[in-house]
Amino acid sequence: MPLAVYILGVAIFAQGTSELMLAGLLPEMAADLGVSVPDAGLLISGFAVGMLVGAPILAVLTLRWPPRTALLAFMAVFVISHVVGALTSSYGVLLATRVVGAFVYAGFWAVAAVTALSLVPADARGRAMSVVAGGLTVATLIGLPAGTLVGQSLSWRAAFWAVAALSAVAAAGVVATIPATRPQAPYGGAPSLRAQVRALARPQIWLACVTTAVSTAAVLVTFAYLAALLVETTGLAPGWVAGVLALYGLGSLIGITLGGRVADLRPFALLFAGLTGVTLVSAGIGLGAAAAWAVVPLAFLLGGFGMAVNPALNTRVFTLAAGAPTLAASVNVSAFNVGITAGPWLGGLALEWGYGYASTGWIGAGLGLVALATVALARALPPAPPVQDAPVEPVVRAS
Repeated sequence: MPLAVYILGVAIFAQGTSELMLAGLLPEMAADLGVSVPDAGLLISGFAVGMLVGAPILAVLTLRWPPRTALLAFMAVFVISHVVGALTSSYGVLLATRVVGAFVYAGFWAVAAVTALSLVPADARGRAMSVVAGGLTVATLIGLPAGTLVGQSLSWRAAFWAVAALSAVAAAGVVATIPATRPQAPYGGAPSLRAQVRALARPQIWLACVTTAVSTAAVLVTFAYLAALLVETTGLAPGWVAGVLALYGLGSLIGITLGGRVADLRPFALLFAGLTGVTLVSAGIGLGAAAAWAVVPLAFLLGGFGMAVNPALNTRVFTLAAGAPTLAASVNVSAFNVGITAGPWLGGLALEWGYGYASTGWIGAGLGLVALATVALARALPPAPPVQDAPVEPVVRAS
């Protein structure tokens, strides 16, 4: 495997840490900026909004750029956004930097995937993509608790500086390892726009995307406020938060590993089992929010069940849009970010209305039931005929 592929994975790790670490820093950021915890939670939603629109726009704008040029431009803006974020005392400016940073992070994802595929032979492309996408999984397991620990030990601004520094190092690695010339396309032929539009017109595609959005929101509504819940409701000392978030990351790694092994063979069974787990675990957090002995293991299970369904959410859309997946997969990526945005927003509403942090678990359970209903409906619908007049083009996005 070329060193450049691992460098791209490190870059995703650095930027993914920024995407995730705010979940462990909301109380400190809210106190420092003079805003409520729900308002601080919108910084997570702002990042998701940037991700929602960044990839398609930047992919079009930089279509004729050499990949190394595009990657370095995205990372330069990402680093600058975090330096500004670390220096500002304005909540509004910080929110703007989160949107801008996420915008270019989404563009980096799109170009990095194509670049990684172009650097390896055909029989190694799956492994190359696992290295690149694995950067986000490692960010969940290591970057999230490390960012939380740095933020709590020094300040949340120190965590921003750390992400900026690591991203700058990764950018130097891009300069050293990514060819300056434009590579050949890693897969032949141009996808048929007509076939892709026809695929998007089918209700099965949109139902699958609804499942993606709702199931993601079911996990994120609790996860976004997990650190605050642990301190304010469960009564744990702030120093324990990073450890609990590490357990969540470990559960996520185990879940996505196991889910990836069965998603292709039994996607509906995986979705039913995983979303049932998310529903029950979320209800358990709502019911036992005041007890550390309950919340700590449930955080591990929330990560496990929540990430286990991720491979099936992706493969379901590829199955429905066989032969023309590009636009359909892009819509599914957007659906992930709709869920990432909606979850913290719904949790914030409940907190503003005075229902307490335990309510986020109950909202997650309700959303889990809705997601299960969409899976049941999809299972009952007749299978859609695949579209076959365009080559399959893989699109990778980890959540």
